[in-house]
Amino acid sequence: MKKIIYILSLFVILSCASANAQKYNTHRVKSGETVEAIAKKYKVSTSDIFKLNPDAREKLSPNSILIIPKAGSVTTTTTTEPEKVKVVDKTFDRYIKHKTRRKETLFSISKKYDVEIEEIKRHNKFLYANNLRKGDRLQIPVYNKVITYEDAQATSEGTSYVVQPKEGKWRIAYKFGITVQELEALNPNMASMLQTGQTINVPNLEKDKVKTIDTKYSYYKVLPKEGFYRLKTKLGVEQKVLESLNPDLVVTGLKEGMILKVPFDTSVDDTESISALNGVIDNVSEIVKLSDNVTDTSVKNIAVMLPFTLNKINTDSVFDAKSKIKNDRTLNITLDFYSGVLVAFDSLKKLGINLKVDVYDTQNRLSQVNSILSSNSFSNTQAVIGPLLTSNFNAAASALERDNVPVVSPLQKTVKVGRNVFQSRPNDGNLKNKIINYFKADSTAQIIIISDVKRKATSTMLKNKFANAKLVSSRLDKKTKKDAYYVLDSDLINALKPGNNVVFLETNNAGFVSNVSSLLNGLQKEGTKITLTTTNQNKAFENEEVDNYHLSNLHFTYPSISKMLNSETSNSFVKQYKQQYNISPNEYAIRGFDLTMDVVLRLATSPDLYQSTSDSPMTSYIENKFAYKKKLFGGYYNESVYLVQYNDLTIEEVKQ
Repeated sequence: MKKIIYILSLFVILSCASANAQKYNTHRVKSGETVEAIAKKYKVSTSDIFKLNPDAREKLSPNSILIIPKAGSVTTTTTTEPEKVKVVDKTFDRYIKHKTRRKETLFSISKKYDVEIEEIKRHNKFLYANNLRKGDRLQIPVYNKVITYEDAQATSEGTSYVVQPKEGKWRIAYKFGITVQELEALNPNMASMLQTGQTINVPNLEKDKVKTIDTKYSYYKVLPKEGFYRLKTKLGVEQKVLESLNPDLVVTGLKEGMILKVPFDTSVDDTESISALNGVIDNVSEIVKLSDNVTDTSVKNIAVMLPFTLNKINTDSVFDAKSKIKNDRTLNITLDFYSGVLVAFDSLKKLGINLKVDVYDTQNRLSQVNSILSSNSFSNTQAVIGPLLTSNFNAAASALERDNVPVVSPLQKTVKVGRNVFQSRPNDGNLKNKIINYFKADSTAQIIIISDVKRKATSTMLKNKFANAKLVSSRLDKKTKKDAYYVLDSDLINALKPGNNVVFLETNNAGFVSNVSSLLNGLQKEGTKITLTTTNQNKAFENEEVDNYHLSNLHFTYPSISKMLNSETSNSFVKQYKQQYNISPNEYAIRGFDLTMDVVLRLATSPDLYQSTSDSPMTSYIENKFAYKKKLFGGYYNESVYLVQYNDLTIEEVKQ
């Protein structure tokens, strides 16, 4: 009965969305057109257009798409339609030389010469990276204008489109040459996730104008305030290359939410050297909520291999059992992880998924793993989670490769990624590249690199990434000449500059973290902003020696395999876990839940785990997300990394 009610509700929602979509037209702007002329053409007011297209207040670019409310669907102030519409065609004629005077801005210059700001930048490319200054010599383009009058037409209405399998908003927006925001404006009641077969409204384009997704390229969604210079820094792609791949750019310029085709470096295979382009995938891949797409209720065969070490526990003695659990860190992690697995199994059953689960105790021994593999058949097993130790995992994965059984690593940083292996934890290479690319995109930041002697190699690597960075090394003991793990305030004062400073601190010494964070906190003042970061967030940064107030004041930012669950968060998983175990779940319990949910839901929504990497490019759960990429000669690794930041004594995900 509940399922029937849900289907009827979904039908009503989609019907409402379709009805609302019919209240809008789309209009492709012609050269020389004004908002006033377009408003008259469609019998609406200019304010109606501005409400749906805020960017049109600043600039109306030829070939850009406007969302136009249909006459009668809104209150308008204009009721007459002219028979003719004025159209201005422009062709480049020559340049005017202009020397910038004091207090002049790009806006005032654009008004003086009746030319778009973006056109001035296009002909003076240094303005993409630098602010306008007194004395700058500019080339101002001059255009010949031909004024014609065309019959007003009520064409360019939107048309309906049926969502195809694997299509998200960004794919459809790219196909029809609009931004994601414009697609959402055309479909006011559209949900965050599109459903296959759903009907939505799109611009009415001729067939040859509809673009196709080319798997030989990556696709990037333009973020707010991003210009060509920032894209070059972030993606390593010149403006000319972007314009050749996206011809509309030459006319429209960059727009927030625009989807760009960008080169894809197929040579990148080593997970230790993920390129900046892999951030593109994070940017445009929509997170798939698999629990909404479960269609296969057949039995899923899952195996779990963990080191419970039951052979070492005296089950007749409660004291001995408690002592073993308390003192054995590996067993602690195993039990926490498995508690999350069990909660996931309960949740999956509530979704109507049938499971057959085989649980094996590897006893933390390679011989026991080999015994399990030789004594049991895994031919019908659709996925194996574990073993926990790297050597045991590699042995199990290698043995199961001949039957093409997917084996998922629970927690390991690095494993042998054979063709049947799914490395679920992003490795250190992914983490380093994420934080480096994040700060490389900020062209205003002054980079300072502070490291101890042991992290000299990391310091050198960062210096190669940030050529203009300042290096500061920890002081040596005058007698022993060994690392003393401290710097003086004068070392930092000489490196810091007014404005935005980003400080990489590379160490695993808690005393050094305390020393540096304390000094930086004291040096932060009006006009000097300091952000602390690291490529390797470790226990030194969590030590009681380190003042969390200092880390929070410095907005300590770092890459993480998971986002932090707020202690006040109370979702269904947390409630169920507390009810079942009388404690809050820790990171290992949450990891067990998230990983198990992901593996089983992928099997319930795709033919197998391998196909799911294409069907569901990115998934997200309580603290972890999974975006698997295939190695050229091997299996799959999860490249999805979070950026988190201390803010007001809480750790929050950095929204990008």
